[in-house]
Amino acid sequence: MKYFAVAFASYLMASSYSMEAAEFKFPGHTLTVPDGFTVELVAGPPFIERPISMDFDERGRLYVTISSGSNDNVQKQLADKPHSVVRLEDTNGDGRYDKKTLFADKMMFPAGAMWFDGSLYVSAPPSIWKLTDTNDDGVADKREEWFDGKTLTNCANDLHGPHLGPDGWIYWCKGAFAEQTHEVNGKPFTSRAAHIFRARPDGSRIEPVMTGGMDNPSAIEFTPTGERLLVGTFFQKPEAGKRDGIIHAIYGGVHGKVNAVLDAHKKTGDLMPLMTHLGPSASCSIIQYRSLTWGHEFEENLFVANFNLHNVTRHVMKPHGATFRTQDETFLSSDNPDFHPTCLLEDADGTLLVIDTGGWYKLCCPTSQLWKPDVIGAIYRIRRTGASTIEDPRGLKLDWAKSTPAELTKMLDDERPRVVTRAIHQLAARKTESIPALYEVLVKSKSEDARRNAVWALTQIDDPKARRAVYAAFPPTDNTAQRPDETVVQAALYSIGLWRDRNALEAPEAFSATLAFSDALSGRNSATARVAAEALGRIGDKSFGARHLLRSYAWDNSDDRALEHSLIYALIELNDPESTAHGLTNAATQRGALIALDQMENGGLKPEQVTPFLTSTNAKLKETASWIASRHPEWGPALAGFFRDRLAARSFTTAEQEELPRSVADFTRDAAMQQVLADTLKEGSTEQAQLIALRAIAQSKLKEAPTSWTAEIIRILNAGDSALIPESVLAAGASPSAKVHAAQLASALSRVAANKTQSVEVRLNALATMPPGAVIEPQLFDFLRENMQPDKPVMTRSAAAGVLAKAKLNHEQLLKLADELKSIGPMEAAKILPAFGKTTNEGVGLKLIATLKEAKTLSSLRVEQLKPLFAKFPAPVQSQAESLLASLNMDAEKQVAHLDELLASLKDGDVRRGQAVFNSPQAACAACHAIGYAGGRLGPDLTKIGRIRNERDLLEAIVYPSASFVRSYESMVVVTHSGDDFSGVLKTDGTDEIVLATGPGSEVKIARKDLQEMRPGTLSVMPAGLDEQLSTQELADLIAFLKAAK
Repeated sequence: MKYFAVAFASYLMASSYSMEAAEFKFPGHTLTVPDGFTVELVAGPPFIERPISMDFDERGRLYVTISSGSNDNVQKQLADKPHSVVRLEDTNGDGRYDKKTLFADKMMFPAGAMWFDGSLYVSAPPSIWKLTDTNDDGVADKREEWFDGKTLTNCANDLHGPHLGPDGWIYWCKGAFAEQTHEVNGKPFTSRAAHIFRARPDGSRIEPVMTGGMDNPSAIEFTPTGERLLVGTFFQKPEAGKRDGIIHAIYGGVHGKVNAVLDAHKKTGDLMPLMTHLGPSASCSIIQYRSLTWGHEFEENLFVANFNLHNVTRHVMKPHGATFRTQDETFLSSDNPDFHPTCLLEDADGTLLVIDTGGWYKLCCPTSQLWKPDVIGAIYRIRRTGASTIEDPRGLKLDWAKSTPAELTKMLDDERPRVVTRAIHQLAARKTESIPALYEVLVKSKSEDARRNAVWALTQIDDPKARRAVYAAFPPTDNTAQRPDETVVQAALYSIGLWRDRNALEAPEAFSATLAFSDALSGRNSATARVAAEALGRIGDKSFGARHLLRSYAWDNSDDRALEHSLIYALIELNDPESTAHGLTNAATQRGALIALDQMENGGLKPEQVTPFLTSTNAKLKETASWIASRHPEWGPALAGFFRDRLAARSFTTAEQEELPRSVADFTRDAAMQQVLADTLKEGSTEQAQLIALRAIAQSKLKEAPTSWTAEIIRILNAGDSALIPESVLAAGASPSAKVHAAQLASALSRVAANKTQSVEVRLNALATMPPGAVIEPQLFDFLRENMQPDKPVMTRSAAAGVLAKAKLNHEQLLKLADELKSIGPMEAAKILPAFGKTTNEGVGLKLIATLKEAKTLSSLRVEQLKPLFAKFPAPVQSQAESLLASLNMDAEKQVAHLDELLASLKDGDVRRGQAVFNSPQAACAACHAIGYAGGRLGPDLTKIGRIRNERDLLEAIVYPSASFVRSYESMVVVTHSGDDFSGVLKTDGTDEIVLATGPGSEVKIARKDLQEMRPGTLSVMPAGLDEQLSTQELADLIAFLKAAK
């Protein structure tokens, strides 16, 4: 231990000094903070390496979870348990840690830490462990598995936290999309979605409080009134630089991103919005600053650690209706791309600790897959210059054991946050002994902070007397002119809801609470109304609930999504369809009542209650009715007449032409609706109606198209010059046709493809719609070859290659196709390879090898793609293939050397020229990637890529795209029972089907029942070797353009 202390002290003396105001130099990087703040290193190598998360105990000892640096598969890490937890101490009071004890070894990846009631709780997926040092020797000699999530996915996103709420419950996050089952309110709760869960400290009463489609909810913070704020990744699908951020995790809310895992969960309308957008930040820690030492302007500010952005951001939070909005700025930043902050912690003296975990982590981080074991992180402390000094900031000089409850209540509005927290926990630990003193605070204290914290102490006491004492938080019934302390009322309503305290609405002594509910729902304060609604829903009192909730909904005309959600969700939880149905008669409540009736367990909503609103002049109400109808395919027979009348109209507005196909498509499984569409396609219908019918069919998802549809589509296709042909081709490809029409349909499609008056897009679509293994006529084969050439648009090239890949080509055609490998681009080269897998002809195999050796696209192909292909050919072909495969087999060391050589050769890039390269047919970047609102959606959004990736990272992604995958863009391999295999990005992972994006504008839909296997792929959809297709200058220009995208 002496060695560590001496070495660390020497490191500190050599490393921490200020170059100029607000800039602080450390080995390898500079940290920048606002003027008036300083940064110092308080723990670094070799004293501590690769820290991840941290928390204090009551005495100020710091517990830090430590990574071993392993990037092994998570299952191996679970078996080996190579990680640890250490306890750090500052023995001389200088703010820097000089003593270290190994608190716990042999840990699974320790993603989070929380100190509570004498134990350290550590999330180590799939479990949360309770570690206790029973003899205070600094070593945890008692280990208990407090929670077992029973799932562990590739990135270990299954578990983050834990966090202690002001209500005394323990909260944690479930990420990834593995299915978990827990008992909630006595019933099994099964979900693949992301969640915030909570449970009592004894592990009982688990329940979800938020649901999401995000990949990785990472960390939670609580406001003084108990509101939950969550940071994480992929809160929305990446677009225009937006992706991650902060959300106000309102009870019952369903948040983004749009995801099939959300389908089974109760919704109150659109997905809940983000509170703060942070871009592709990979935010992983959030705190709300409590102390006054930095001044009132920092009190209750949020600070967020952003792994990808290499910074910590500050967010000044202001009330906005029933939620919040923030003013945002960068607070701390590093100029080193390997600076990755993962945890923030406010110390008792008001300083801020920041963990930089370093650059060792690569398991699920696409920043770079080149391991950097030498970048091993540190812990820093931020101080404000001239800040007031807090005497005894932890209250260690106080005699906690001998303090009476009355004495403890005097600390409930102490200016020392750690003292307040400890006082609340001490009062709660004394249970019923504390209730009279806490009641006195609520009745007599003039301090809003003391009264609110008294409510939190009572909330943590599991006793009926504590429930009744909370009612004293509300204004006395004989003084209605007295305005309540809003935060106290909100905490009290939260407490009542948390405990589902029905007595608050029924017991005579709770009259003030009952009045408080009525007052809160009157719209006086939106945030209070929202918390009251949450409580009413959880209590489940039908005699009081629905009537007041609907009245409050009618009063709220502010488009406050947060309040609207809580009012509707409370109606859903009440499950009182009779009372809720009264809301359908009032224009001000119709939308909320419709949603609640649709979502509640026994709502019994009928189609005739919804159809009147499908033509409403209120756009929002009409949209809601359409959404509800789309959720009920069983309503098809009842709605067929309605849609028949709509389609019989002589003209349609632009909006109707867009929305009707979507609405009709939801019911295409119903026979009556199928007949409506078939009749609409017949001659005599208006062209607009026929177009709407065709678009609806194109959006349908049927196992087999009805023969009545196919017959009409064939008739339209054979018409030759009909304006309906483009839509008819798309409709023909939506669902497989019955065998009785297969030959006729193929003939009609072939005729369209041969018709040179049709556009290239229509002709290619017609060929793509033909069944796999179709014979391609010579003139059409030449047409396809022509449209694979580099001068053609990316979508055109991709479509032509896709047709050739699945076609049945003869030997002569395959030999000609092999020749095309000399001229086509890397994306098309990879795409046509399956065409050669349908033959074992020696001549074709040898021709393919010879051509590949000359092709510029060879470097874009991988051994994994070619080896199985050549394995089917005769021995002479396999022998020739060995040298070809050997030339492609580049190990990681050679890749590093190649990147170094390329990076050194790149000249100064030009941003404007780089934009031209990005949009060029040759590079084809814009076909798959968006910048702003323009570009493709197959690959990650690049709007702000320059903020999170350096030049080397960008070069690696261009040259070796399969080295790493951005989360949510991983390649998947799917094998069907029929033997077909597909590779692409998983776009939809639904209950009934999955959708793979296999290339620009190319998707494959596969019924889940047809899946034999689905596994992570090793090859990116993006072809490798783009450096071979571009000149050195073009590559430099492209990287300059991407680096400028901020």
